[in-house]
Amino acid sequence: MSASASANGNRPRSIALVGPYGSGKSTLFEALMAAAGSPVRRAGDARNRAMSTELRLGHCNFMGDEWSILDCPGSIEFAHEACCGLSVVDLAVVVCEPNASRALTVAPLLKTLADEGVPHILFVNKIDTLEGRVRDTLSALQAYSKYPLVLRQVPIREGEKVTGYVDVVSDRAYLYRKGQPSELVQVPSDMEEREKEALTALLEVLADHDDALLEKILEDVTPSSQEIYGQLHKDQVSGAVVEVLLGSAENDNGVRRLWKALRHDTPEAAETAARRDIEADGEPLAQVFKTVHAGHTGKLSYARIWRGQLKDGVTLAGSRLGGIYRMPNGEATKAAEAHMGELVALGRLESVATGATLSPSGSAEALPFPTPPEPVYAMAITTSDRKDDVKLSGALQKLAEEDASLVVDHDQDTNETVLRGQGEIHLNATIEHLAKAYNLKLNTAKPQVACRETIRRPVHQHARLKRQTGGHGQFADVKIDIAPRERGEGFQFHDKIVGGAVPRQYIPAVGEAAEDAAKKGPFGYPVVDISVTLVDGTFHSVDSSDMAFKSATRMAMAEGLAKADPVLLEPIHHVTVSVPNEFTARAQRLLTGRRGQILGYAERPGWTGWDDVEALVPEAEMHDLIIELRSQTMGLGSFRRRFDHLAEARGGKLERATA
Repeated sequence: MSASASANGNRPRSIALVGPYGSGKSTLFEALMAAAGSPVRRAGDARNRAMSTELRLGHCNFMGDEWSILDCPGSIEFAHEACCGLSVVDLAVVVCEPNASRALTVAPLLKTLADEGVPHILFVNKIDTLEGRVRDTLSALQAYSKYPLVLRQVPIREGEKVTGYVDVVSDRAYLYRKGQPSELVQVPSDMEEREKEALTALLEVLADHDDALLEKILEDVTPSSQEIYGQLHKDQVSGAVVEVLLGSAENDNGVRRLWKALRHDTPEAAETAARRDIEADGEPLAQVFKTVHAGHTGKLSYARIWRGQLKDGVTLAGSRLGGIYRMPNGEATKAAEAHMGELVALGRLESVATGATLSPSGSAEALPFPTPPEPVYAMAITTSDRKDDVKLSGALQKLAEEDASLVVDHDQDTNETVLRGQGEIHLNATIEHLAKAYNLKLNTAKPQVACRETIRRPVHQHARLKRQTGGHGQFADVKIDIAPRERGEGFQFHDKIVGGAVPRQYIPAVGEAAEDAAKKGPFGYPVVDISVTLVDGTFHSVDSSDMAFKSATRMAMAEGLAKADPVLLEPIHHVTVSVPNEFTARAQRLLTGRRGQILGYAERPGWTGWDDVEALVPEAEMHDLIIELRSQTMGLGSFRRRFDHLAEARGGKLERATA
């Protein structure tokens, strides 16, 4: 797009397609692109798999306007990707199925859009599979929408099959034609009453925001189509109402009508900038919403141009811009410049992180950006070939930069490299990407639980080291008391030596050795919450040394801990499970079935119809909790957790034996 074209009013705008997994967003994305004359070329790699696992960006021109379209992942495990996309677009299209029983799956998304103030349109996809009444689907969806849903179209049926629609504002009827624009026909006589009902419902909602329109309705005067369109546009842009359109992306039905609604009712770039409290005047401003490490182009920073225009080669955040890219057919095409309202990929900004705000001066104030969710699932990973360890480290660093909801850490307690994320699908997609993009073959396993040990009773232990090897020997004699402490009090060392039984210079060595010996108890785990007291001992004026006393202390600790009624401690987490209240009882049963202690439940703050269930759950039972929770709650359940305390292990499935 040239600068002159932009100046002539081509109005660059952006939309995001969002919705539950299986609703048909990706199919709609491709249908919209094709209808605009920019069909997407399908690639065969992991980034274009059947289930979207990351944002996909496309560019097209519809009726003279330039558009950036984001196809967002639908799976809850990739929700952070969708949230990042929603933070930078002018409008969201919520894609859902025509099934009232599935309306609940859209609830979290509708709440996110309302909380963030993102204007949105509802597209009821797969309308050809509608079995009940569309008004029932609309009613079910309205229960989860903060704003009124206004039906723009009424389906035309032939028997049980939906064959077209009546546009309630223009009073026109259209029949669907597969792969072609719909055919204009006469409004069926049996549809007139239903159309009038839908129009009346639409006008009643719009009249709530316009006194002149309300006055006409009270006087039984039907407003003109232009008046209705004008108020509808105003309310849709402001987010006061949500238009509802029908179609079937797979059959190319209703796609062009959706395009026309988008063209008419998507906010202008300046309106969106104002909604985000971005000043109209000033130097060019952009924000990175996604980072991709692509093989042939290197690092790409996907960014929204909030103000002004960017030209290739400009300096941003101290780095020289190495290319501007658009995706007219799903493939990167280089451009000379990018304009306000566009979503583009910026090349070679090596030091720029996702969420960063960019300007030529580098002094732009940071704009708000979504915070990644806490991990809920983990895998321990190792390379099949140890020579790949360094390569793996670099690849994981890039992946964590691309996906902020992915966390990589090295567990010091278990000496494992652990990959943490939003679920099994999320981490499996990461493993697959490492194999295909970086040629890394990994072994995966359930992470070990970092247990601890303690003792139940005090013991007195004596140990003597006496070795003669010719010349100086080794001699040390120690008597120690080992006793349990209260949970959480940690390790403590005392000495009660009197009369020089053990010289002062050797006592620190005894303390160090005792603490070091506690790092591995009888069960192989660190021993916590104990006190060790040196009460007596003997020494040799020639053969005693720090090393000898350390060796004797380790012997005493090993023998004493084994006699002190050792017990395994497992970490207990405070878990808050969030579910729609119809699944609350199910969530409680799930937690108690995993040795959880229910603490109570209450309404989730700010979430009408949702509950928070709190419980104390052993870490050993947490590994696949998210998988079972989602399977029992239509994929909607989630949880937050934090370490609470250590408790004696009683049953359950711990990774290592206690004897």
